[in-house]
Amino acid sequence: MTTNQRGLRAWTLAVGAAAALAVGITAVPAVAADGPTTQQLMSDCASGVGKCTFNDPVIQKAYLGNYRQVSHTLFNCSTSPATQGMDWSDSVGSSDTLDVSVTVGGKIAGIVDVSVTATYGHTWETSHSEGGSLGMTVQPGEVGWISRAQVMHQVSGTWQTHYDNQHWGHYYWYWKDTVTSPAPNGTDGVGNSVVIKSRPMTAAEKDSCKATARGQLLAPNQHHDQPSAPNTPGSTTPEPDAAPAATPPGESIPKQ
Repeated sequence: MTTNQRGLRAWTLAVGAAAALAVGITAVPAVAADGPTTQQLMSDCASGVGKCTFNDPVIQKAYLGNYRQVSHTLFNCSTSPATQGMDWSDSVGSSDTLDVSVTVGGKIAGIVDVSVTATYGHTWETSHSEGGSLGMTVQPGEVGWISRAQVMHQVSGTWQTHYDNQHWGHYYWYWKDTVTSPAPNGTDGVGNSVVIKSRPMTAAEKDSCKATARGQLLAPNQHHDQPSAPNTPGSTTPEPDAAPAATPPGESIPKQ
């Protein structure tokens, strides 16, 4: 068994004529060395090949995600401050521990939502889109843009998939997972943030300014902020609390 097979365990239904007469259908734990990867199991959940549930969900404390550029970039090539209204828009999705995209309206998102709703009494949103406009002033020889950080939260639980016929020698497979999604503004006292950022132009950008007669240049999103997934806790923002350990019927580790 490979070292990354610790989070997955299979349970098989042993049905024997004698056993059925004595104790009925029993669940016998078994760890398969040649079992599936969690990606394969998640794919079967998404396609409906496996009948899946997301059990024992535990929602962790909300935190502010990483800042991302959400507007065009304004280059001030003039010798005086440049003030301009700038539109911005942002869309944040969900993913899980395996970096599987949890698509809005998809089967995985629906299963998680059903589990959270049953446990906590409220739905689990898997995406959020927002936009607006800000007035910004960029100093001469500088570059300006708008960045936004979304409130995020995570839910941890244990997936169970049940097959009508044995897959990899078993009817049932279990594995732990954490799904990260955008949270409503103000969750746990944490608010979304939209800020204006700027920096000095590079030498190459100044050379570009000399080649144009325009005092201001508007360019598409240049991704000035540190590239990172919006659903990953940033190094300068609080990490979510560790989720309590789930207690599935059995566990071992998926292959990659």
